[in-house]
Amino acid sequence: MSRQVVSAARAWIGTPYVHQASVLGAGADCLGLVRGVWRCLYGCEPEVLPAYTADWGETGSNELLMTAALRHMTPVQEGQLAPGDLLLFRMRDGAVAKHLGILSVTGEAPRFIHAYDRHGVVESPLSEPWRARIAAGFRFPA
Repeated sequence: MSRQVVSAARAWIGTPYVHQASVLGAGADCLGLVRGVWRCLYGCEPEVLPAYTADWGETGSNELLMTAALRHMTPVQEGQLAPGDLLLFRMRDGAVAKHLGILSVTGEAPRFIHAYDRHGVVESPLSEPWRARIAAGFRFPA
């Protein structure tokens, strides 16, 4: 399954960043990328999402992404992460997890695929600053 997840995510590389979008080649945000990979693997999305603003995670403590991931995926400890696993990131200390990426490469030069404002869907090094922001990891269902 991990190769299929990474392959599906890489197909989105180059898709422009568009808030709330999930259309291969046309636009996606980080959640839209994960939704698109899910559809590629399983067909339908597991639940309907409400509209959300770009700053939805800036206040409050409701872990919406974490809770949704727990409903549909298997938690993975950081030391057990493998290519194809979903990464949730906290962009600020004490904030809710509000950024998502898919681990594509592990080892000495780890990488992940994510949709990033002003960059679109890219494959980036999982550098120390990014690793420090990881809030949780999840495995897609078999």
